[in-house]
Amino acid sequence: MILFFIVTFFLLITTCIVVYNFFSAPSLANKPTSDSPFISVLIAARNEEKNISQCLENIQKQTYNNFEVLVLDDESTDGTSKIVEQHHLKDKRINLLSGEPLPENWKGKNWACHQLSQKAKGDKFLFIDADVRISPDTLSKAVSTLNLYRCSLLTIFPTQIISSFGEFFIVPLMNWLLLTFLPLKLVYKSSIVSFTAANGQFMLWEKDIYKKIGGHKTIGDKVVEDMELARLVKKNSGKVLTVLGDSDVFCRMYTSFMEGFNGFSKNFFPGFNIHPILFLLFISFLFLLYISPVLLFFVQDDFIIPLVIIFVQRLLISLKSRQRILSNVILHPFQIFVMLITGINSVISISKNKLFWKGRRL
Repeated sequence: MILFFIVTFFLLITTCIVVYNFFSAPSLANKPTSDSPFISVLIAARNEEKNISQCLENIQKQTYNNFEVLVLDDESTDGTSKIVEQHHLKDKRINLLSGEPLPENWKGKNWACHQLSQKAKGDKFLFIDADVRISPDTLSKAVSTLNLYRCSLLTIFPTQIISSFGEFFIVPLMNWLLLTFLPLKLVYKSSIVSFTAANGQFMLWEKDIYKKIGGHKTIGDKVVEDMELARLVKKNSGKVLTVLGDSDVFCRMYTSFMEGFNGFSKNFFPGFNIHPILFLLFISFLFLLYISPVLLFFVQDDFIIPLVIIFVQRLLISLKSRQRILSNVILHPFQIFVMLITGINSVISISKNKLFWKGRRL
C-alpha cells in the first residue's frame, strides 16, 4: 500500500506538468511577420544526399524572402555537394561552402556551425538540420515569434515523422521526457538555468547574443551543443523560447531502432548535465515509477489508478506531439525499458569515449 501511494503521488506531480504543458506550451505565432530582417539560414551537411534537396526546396518555398542559405559540406563522401550546387544554379540565394578539416578539441557539428557563422551575413542566424522539413510560413512565423517574445533564441522541437516499426520504440521518448518533466513555459519565464530545453535541429538566433556568448566556438568540444548554448544564453541574461513544431516544422530523426538508439545515447546523459550516478539513479527511478503500475496491476487491483494516470499522460503527450496514441499506449512498457537501457548505454559510451556519429568518434 505504501508503494501504491508513493507511485500515485509522483505520477500526479508529473501529470500536473503534462497538463500544464498541454494547455500552456508556447507555439509559433499564428500570423506571419511584417518585419523582414535579413536571415542567414545555416545548414551543416555531412553525407546528407538523401535529405538536403527536400530541405532546400522547403526553404525556397518560404513566403519570407529576405534570406541567404549557406550549406557547409562537412567532408561528405556522397553526393551532398553536387546536389547543393544544382540548387545554387537555380537559386543564387543558396551557396555551398567546403568545410575545413576537423581540428582537435572540436566536435564535427560544432566546427561546421562555427564556420557557417563566420561566413553568415544575416541579422539573424537560423541553424537548421538537413533532415528538417518546414511549411511555407515557418520562417515568417519564427521571426514574428522571436520579436513577439523578445527572446534571444527561439528553438523548436520538430514534429517527429515516425515510419519504421523500430522507431516507435524510441523516438517518442524525446517528447515524453520533454513534456513530462519540464514546464516549457518556464524555459522562457525563469532565469534558472536548470529550466532549459533546446533542439539543434532548429535554432533561430539574434546575431548579437550569439556573438556575445562566443557562438559554437565556446562549446566546441561539447556533444550536446544545443543545450550548452541555450544555458549560456540564460547565464548571460538572455531569453530562450522553446516551442513544438506542430504543423510547421517536421523531422524524421532516425530511420531504424539502432540508429535511434545510437542517436539518443549520444545526447541523453550529456543533455542532463549532472553526475553520472545521479543520472542513473534518476532514470532508474523513472523506470520503476512508470513500469511498476503495469506489473503490479496484475497483483493488486488498486494499481489501476496509477495505470489510468499513465494512460492520460500518454494520451495528452501524444496529442500535443502529433503522435499515434495507440502505439504510444501499447508500447509504453517497452519504451520505458528502452529509455533505461539507452540511458545506461549513454553513460558507458560517453565515459569510455565509444560513441561514433556519421563516421566520427565523438
